[in-house]
Amino acid sequence: MSEILVLVEHADGDVKKVTLELLTLARSLGTPAAVWAGPGYSEAVKARLAEYGAEKIYVAAADEIGDYVVAPKAEVLAQLVAERSPAAVFVAATGEGKEIAGRLAVKTDSGVISDAVGVGEGFVAEQSIFGGGVNVHSRVTRGTPIITVRPNSTTPVAAAAAGAEEKVEVALSDAARAARIVERVVQEKGARPELTEAAIVVSGGRGVGSGENFSIIEKLADALGAAVGASRAATDAGWYPHQFQVGQTGKTVSPQLYIAAGISGAIQHRAGMQTSKTIVVINKDAEAPLFEIADFGVVGDLFQVVPQLTEEIDKRR
Repeated sequence: MSEILVLVEHADGDVKKVTLELLTLARSLGTPAAVWAGPGYSEAVKARLAEYGAEKIYVAAADEIGDYVVAPKAEVLAQLVAERSPAAVFVAATGEGKEIAGRLAVKTDSGVISDAVGVGEGFVAEQSIFGGGVNVHSRVTRGTPIITVRPNSTTPVAAAAAGAEEKVEVALSDAARAARIVERVVQEKGARPELTEAAIVVSGGRGVGSGENFSIIEKLADALGAAVGASRAATDAGWYPHQFQVGQTGKTVSPQLYIAAGISGAIQHRAGMQTSKTIVVINKDAEAPLFEIADFGVVGDLFQVVPQLTEEIDKRR
């Protein structure tokens, strides 16, 4: 089967969940080959990638790659595309991933498809547009298909593979060195899991009423060991930081349990969470659209329901 390059998303030497999703997707269409670019590669990384189906691992571990922004990673991929002629290249549809994909498309004179939620035979990509109201299918007709795939679009499934390593030496161009990283600031993180990788997410919306009231949402999330999310209305109002927005213009989540409190369920929000395994909706408006896709619904005031739910969970811990 033809080789499919999968760019590894990683942080502090840890492989991100979206990479495991991409390997799973690639496995259904060809032979997955992971591409590691930057410092931090280890035996633990190799084992993780092989566990999820990477038959080959191209390792470009030069420290220099991590000293610049995204251009070096695009050059690593472009070199591999020229040398290996892969059937396709899969990249996570993150801010960085989309820029890498665009740069790679220019370097290889290839077509690029962004924000796919699935990829089928012939590398026909499925995209969800207009807030999830319409699905379209697209296919690259020139060069090597370069596809960015939304996180949480595929359930990662382990399937052991060889994980054969191959070192990649890349001589970075002057253009790739044009933007250097001069400082890194470590963002303070609490005990909550990362939003896009959490098994449980508790989100608040316009019905929460204020930033101070989001403490109710946070207490329920902490009781469940969950991540906190927010609707666009809540983040636009300044009640919660934008990096926690769930929706088409925010982050896509697909947890085992999604609890939405005070969120009416506009199409924009539904597009970011409708693949959650179990959806619980708490809203005093019985006609809220989100009830249409809920597995369980509570028609009631979130300021009464959520604290009671938190208290009951705390009793059972």
